[in-house]
Amino acid sequence: MADLFDDLEPPRVPLAERMRPASLDEVAGQRHLLGPGKPLALAFASGKLHSMILWGPPGVGKTTLARLMAKAFDAEFIALSAVFSGVKDIREAVAQAQAAKARGRHTILFVDEVHRFNKAQQDAFLPYVEQGLVTFIGATTENPSFEVNSALLSRAAVYVLEPLDEAAMGGLFDRAHALACPQLAFEPAARERLIGFADGDARRLMNLVEQVQVAAETARTNPVTPAFIDEALSAKLRRFDKGGEAFYDQISALHKSIRGSDPDAALYWMCRMLDGGADALYLGRRLVRMAVEDIGLADPRALDMTLSACQAYERLGSPEGELALAQAAVFLACAAKSNAVYLAYNAARKFVGEDGSRPVPLHLRNAPTRLMKELNYGKAYRYAHDEPEAYAAGENYFPEGVARPRWYRPTPYGMEAKITAKLEHLRELDAQAARRAAKDEEAGRMRVSGAAGDPP
Repeated sequence: MADLFDDLEPPRVPLAERMRPASLDEVAGQRHLLGPGKPLALAFASGKLHSMILWGPPGVGKTTLARLMAKAFDAEFIALSAVFSGVKDIREAVAQAQAAKARGRHTILFVDEVHRFNKAQQDAFLPYVEQGLVTFIGATTENPSFEVNSALLSRAAVYVLEPLDEAAMGGLFDRAHALACPQLAFEPAARERLIGFADGDARRLMNLVEQVQVAAETARTNPVTPAFIDEALSAKLRRFDKGGEAFYDQISALHKSIRGSDPDAALYWMCRMLDGGADALYLGRRLVRMAVEDIGLADPRALDMTLSACQAYERLGSPEGELALAQAAVFLACAAKSNAVYLAYNAARKFVGEDGSRPVPLHLRNAPTRLMKELNYGKAYRYAHDEPEAYAAGENYFPEGVARPRWYRPTPYGMEAKITAKLEHLRELDAQAARRAAKDEEAGRMRVSGAAGDPP
């Protein structure tokens, strides 16, 4: 009797796997590492294995390079994924490496997404790396400085892989097209659009080609147009990790664009993040922070503008509310800049954190009861509104023994230029009051001295 499953077709190998390079020459991009005389090219040529961390975005060849290294050095290749593996899997991998060593073969232990292992799991590799039982190759999309243990990091070279550029992606597309669907024509603009959607990720490009191929065959469309690609690929396509390196890099770029007074760049980075799925209200909160950190009193309207933008988004939602956030971002970029309040606040916090708990001077204390008044609470306090120019010239509001600091130093920009002039005027009034006090004190001493010298 024939087997029920004899006529079933074998599972189709994904295009990304069929396209995986078989040699260094077939690797797309990464010329800064693989070009003549470059670090990884020298590592392959040297014949000496060393542990390494491959850091870069998805789909740029981290796994491929590890596999090629195992092939080049005729080593056993054991692959673990930190997403699915635990300490038990690490022990099994070590046992396999020990068995390979007994057969006279070295082992490359490849750990994908190594940043997802906790400290204990990462530490489990250390003795075997130090013994030389395995050559460790970790792949990560996150900054290894933050996500990989320093002990493991110190035993591995770090190589930074870059997103594939347009030329490399174009070459990959042409190869994938010829291999997967040569009968399907792509308009030039459709080709560019598909490459753009892949966002420098080779694996994503292969997957998109397959998706478009299936969609075109189903719809009986040929050639493929940009409009068809937009229709076929309706999901969010831009690479964006809401909690990872790309997220913080982009929010940093937005902040620096606003600080640098470039409204167009601010809009670009804001739209990049919104397009990638960032929480719009998170962006709103960051704008509020920028308003007080980088603009401050140079234009106090910035804080009101950003708070109002957040409220508008909460009321309108997306996409209408995003326009309010865009308006706030442009306003911040164009506003006068000052970090004077930010610096003053940090300086005051530092001083208070290092200083003791000094008592409040008596003249600044509140005196709601008779006893407190009898204890001189509030005695000799000068009510500023009753003084000339509503300013108690020469008054001290700091605890005893604290030298008058100059934490807040307003800039000559925007409204702070007027604040600078105001503070300079008030300081002059303080100086005049100090001179008068010194003169009165000297006159008092002379009266006392003269009285002491009079005959009885």
